[in-house]
Amino acid sequence: MVLKKKVKDLPSSPGVYLMKDSSDRVIYVGKAKNLKNRVRSYFQNNKAHSQKIKKLKANINDFHLILTDTEFEAFILECKLIKEIKPIFNKKMKNPTSYTYIRFHKRNTHWTIDLSNTIEKDGSLYFGPYPSKHVVEKALQGMKEFLKIDCCNPNKGTPCLNYSLGLCIGICFNEDSRKQYNERLKKMVDFLHGTNTEVLQKLKQKMIDASNNFDFETAAKYRDTLDAIQSLIYKEKVIEFTEANKNIALIENIEDAALKLFLIKGNNVIFREKYQIEEENSEQLVEKIKANIFTYFKSLSNHSSIEITKDEIDEAQIIYSYLHSSSCKYVVIDEKWLKFENQKSIDSSIRNTLLN
Repeated sequence: MVLKKKVKDLPSSPGVYLMKDSSDRVIYVGKAKNLKNRVRSYFQNNKAHSQKIKKLKANINDFHLILTDTEFEAFILECKLIKEIKPIFNKKMKNPTSYTYIRFHKRNTHWTIDLSNTIEKDGSLYFGPYPSKHVVEKALQGMKEFLKIDCCNPNKGTPCLNYSLGLCIGICFNEDSRKQYNERLKKMVDFLHGTNTEVLQKLKQKMIDASNNFDFETAAKYRDTLDAIQSLIYKEKVIEFTEANKNIALIENIEDAALKLFLIKGNNVIFREKYQIEEENSEQLVEKIKANIFTYFKSLSNHSSIEITKDEIDEAQIIYSYLHSSSCKYVVIDEKWLKFENQKSIDSSIRNTLLN
């Protein structure tokens, strides 16, 4: 009865909810733009619920709410709490061993490509971390087969099985093919850097051709490979954007008469403040926001990039995704702008981008 009343009285604000079992142990942490709609859905009979949700529902004895001003704060707080509490039903974000790096390593005369859970100081080139090993394996396998560099045993001295299947150009027995192999592997490196999309375009055409020829099984295989590859591209964009260590000022409207400012450096929210617009005229608001920008970004002024580890990739992805959504307005504050406190570029950015 008490739980039913709590569900009935849920607020419609953004926030985080913590589901608890009969031992008062947090078994699941979730976030919502509208807590009333989201939490209430767990207590409704819905045949579309997954087995995970059904099992979770059977173990819920109580829940606790943490209200936030914005959806963005709910995302960040959820991520933080999952890592701290490690609830049993939040498996995706709590398992650090699931994060994978792609490693390009030189052995003798040719480069090899494999996966690693860590970055070692071994002279290799690493991409990542990526949160799904399965997706990485699917993407790499598809690219290897397409580029015909999927050699079973490059040091064998005789043709490998994949050579007979048309998946290997012959580095297993032909020294002359090693140069071609290295060139194709470089295409993969350039592709992951985002400087060469040739592989992606050709795979898309292969998918279209297979579909036009009614070879839907092959078309589906290309589609799955493309989905996996595009996921890697997206994750690499997240990492590169975050590691650039930009100064980001973000504003999210809370309601008609209020907004919230977030200052972000790399993958960290270093400052947040709520403003009641009706209490401020536009010039006062610009000056207050500018003062905070100088106070917090100038103290952390640093042109060097940072390195995102597997422990930080979740926050980086949340920030990147939110910046590229329609829920907020943001501007990147150039380091040069921080040298002079009367910098007109900051004034203009605040007025035209953040407050417009």
